[in-house]
Amino acid sequence: MPVPLSILDLATAARGQSAKQALDGTVALAQKAEETGYRRVWYAEHHNMASIASSATSVLIAHVAAHTKTIRLGAGGVMLPNHAPLVIAEQFGTLESLHPGRIDLGLGRAPGTDQNTMRALRRSGASADTFPEDVMELQGYLRGQSRIPGVDAYPGKGTDVPLFILGSSLFGASLAAALGLPYSFASHFSPGALHEAIALYRRDFQPSEQLDKPYVIAAYNVIAADDKADAERQQREMMRSRVALLLRPGTEYTDEQADVLLDSPQAQHLHQMATYSAVGTPDVVREKVTEFAEHTGADELIIAHQGPRVEQRLRSAELLAEAWMG
Repeated sequence: MPVPLSILDLATAARGQSAKQALDGTVALAQKAEETGYRRVWYAEHHNMASIASSATSVLIAHVAAHTKTIRLGAGGVMLPNHAPLVIAEQFGTLESLHPGRIDLGLGRAPGTDQNTMRALRRSGASADTFPEDVMELQGYLRGQSRIPGVDAYPGKGTDVPLFILGSSLFGASLAAALGLPYSFASHFSPGALHEAIALYRRDFQPSEQLDKPYVIAAYNVIAADDKADAERQQREMMRSRVALLLRPGTEYTDEQADVLLDSPQAQHLHQMATYSAVGTPDVVREKVTEFAEHTGADELIIAHQGPRVEQRLRSAELLAEAWMG
């Protein structure tokens, strides 16, 4: 059997699109994923990014779950230092109570934003230092084994929502191994430490109540289209939208200005982010995804379909599913 595929949906709004259009697109993509055999769809917590509509992650999961029937849905991830563990236990305990057996909780320690927004979130630079303890506190609430005497999560207690550690460095790999949790590497935008992190995780893994052997999810970018030229046009448009990461928030720019920047040394980091990507027709994409799966030995791949518009992401998801799963 081929390695299972899942989807990381960034709930992206294309230039000129509204948040409502982006959120409607998340529902359509999850329905397409359910219909075509993907295992799960995850949503990432980002803040102060005009093009990403998944900031209120648990609210979005609830909405999508109400419009789907069977597919697993979850956070990929909740940035736990932005929140009290009890609040996240209550939110995901509520989701699990409403949609039993369908909810995942991936946890990261990055802020998911910039320094100013960190302050607006009431988060300090030291918030990430207690991430391991916060994960264990959260796990205690969900298992009904609270680490805080006299405090339980309602809903949440005893729901055993499965936890996943997300990361792009060796820290997350080490923590996931120590706690015996599945590990998901953010290779769709931070490819550098992928192989070292997976090796460390597998080497140091300690079996736990949730998991008896290592389980690795690796992220990969895909733009699949019916013809090569269309896929390449989509990739160029996607890269143009990422130029905003190099500029001050709210800065307007033309396609021509974006292309000049993309061809400059300033954009080297943007191109590096896309190291693990497949762009083209389904046969080309399937071959590259297969190479990546074999190269990493991942137990599951989570695909970020990077088409700029909802209809392009839907078609990409459909084409890859047909090519991969028959």
